[in-house]
Amino acid sequence: MNDRPAGPGSAGERLLQSHLGSTQRAATFYDRQVQPCLTRQMRDFIGQQAMVFLSSADAAGNCDTGFRAGPPGFVISLDAHTLVYPEYRGNGVHASNGNILENPHLGMLFMDFTHHHIGLHVNGTAQVVTDAEQRRVWPHLPTDTAQSRRPDLWVNLTVDEAYVQCSKYIPHLEPAPRPRGSTAPRPKDSDYFVPAVPSPRRPARSDQVSGLPLGQHGEPGLTPERS
Repeated sequence: MNDRPAGPGSAGERLLQSHLGSTQRAATFYDRQVQPCLTRQMRDFIGQQAMVFLSSADAAGNCDTGFRAGPPGFVISLDAHTLVYPEYRGNGVHASNGNILENPHLGMLFMDFTHHHIGLHVNGTAQVVTDAEQRRVWPHLPTDTAQSRRPDLWVNLTVDEAYVQCSKYIPHLEPAPRPRGSTAPRPKDSDYFVPAVPSPRRPARSDQVSGLPLGQHGEPGLTPERS
């Protein structure tokens, strides 16, 4: 089961196809739809997309999913065999990129929910590089790719295969700006799915507080808080 067969598809896929009687239909799909590199139409499609879903796993096979978004075309097709996308400062966990360091296999899923209701799978081998390293090789990359932020890292994907996600069950979604002004109250992102952490109580100011040097007029000489 661990030996990948020649051509597209895994051993598990082939086993289920045989069991369910879909071997011939799958072979037709493999022959026509699964491409070893990006076609011109695929590259044009990626250049119009503003989001992508990621699939990665660590060396032990523990899976993780990710989501990236930006202006249309933030995932850049350098050529028919190479995709790159920027990484910005986030929560500091680096789940997907950490997996790539252990296991470079990365899956990307681009979805058009609005216009043609179609998707594109791109699977390949990924590498994480710094912004400086990336620009030494590709100096023409944009320096301001999202909200005036410069990337910390880039992910380079060497394409192994790419194929269509059929439109049958893709819902229709209309893009809209985030509402401004008053909205329904919601927890902060950091408290949305876990209990909120109580804010620490600020100690009362007093001339009798020990250990604080007194200022010029007897006020505690506290270091100003950073904003």
